[in-house]
Amino acid sequence: MSVLVVGSTALDSIKTPKSENPRLLGGSASHAAVAASFFSPVKLVGVVGDDFPSRYIQLYRRHGIDLEGLQRMPGKTFHWSGEYEVNMNNRRTLLTELGVFETFTPTLPKSYQQSEFVLLANIAPALQHHVLNQARRPKFVVADTMDLWLNIALPELLKLLRRLDGFVLNDSEAHQLTKEDNVFAAIRKIHKLGPRYVIIKKGSHGSILSSPKGLFICPAYPLSKVIDPTGAGDSFVGGMMGYLATARGSIDANIRRAMVYGSVVASFCCEGFGLMRTTRTKRSEIEKRVKELEKLTRF
Repeated sequence: MSVLVVGSTALDSIKTPKSENPRLLGGSASHAAVAASFFSPVKLVGVVGDDFPSRYIQLYRRHGIDLEGLQRMPGKTFHWSGEYEVNMNNRRTLLTELGVFETFTPTLPKSYQQSEFVLLANIAPALQHHVLNQARRPKFVVADTMDLWLNIALPELLKLLRRLDGFVLNDSEAHQLTKEDNVFAAIRKIHKLGPRYVIIKKGSHGSILSSPKGLFICPAYPLSKVIDPTGAGDSFVGGMMGYLATARGSIDANIRRAMVYGSVVASFCCEGFGLMRTTRTKRSEIEKRVKELEKLTRF
């Protein structure tokens, strides 16, 4: 089965204390789609301007990503510029130019409407609603979010939660949404809002799943050096969804292992700027790290 990924397609300019790389392929949909493509076919819905480099189109295609849903409009591609501090846990936004993304309305081609696995990557909740209105009986719908939507679009987000199977957010966003300092208390409140599967991302400390089968603590793959963490969360969710789409059996039977695969793909993302390292990764490298994680966490 294929994964439908809807989100932002962007050009990212990223600065760290040691290097600076302008106008890299980025955006939530780009990172998630490439990560999912290691496991399953991917259909991408996004928008780019007429300044979007053709080499990035070719990069999508090398990963077998279906681009029928990628809109190309006159104007500039969404551009984000950010700077990281030495520890990579803190960053600040230097520039945000929405460009054609400002008027983006995701439209699903007819061939996309039957997609069974739908990943609503980080875009406005109103746009995520719009996508679901076009999808026909998806099997598993997961949405990601960010603090911006909690601040300016909370009513739409709360409505969206009732339509989701899975919801992904980081621990600070979980606190903001529920006003709970304890992550497990926050998870219980989020379940009451609708999703059966809640995943809390904790960066280099891994992630936590709460599902009908109980809790699962998913480790992050240990890295001694992080080059650029931009897109790691999107890569994690994309890898998870890609694995689930091709795994035999129920969601409950596979989601824990799917999260481990997502965690491993995210580790490759952190080892290079933008998608530089992820796009050079081989499936055999992913399998090797999954086995290493199994050894590290078995007791």
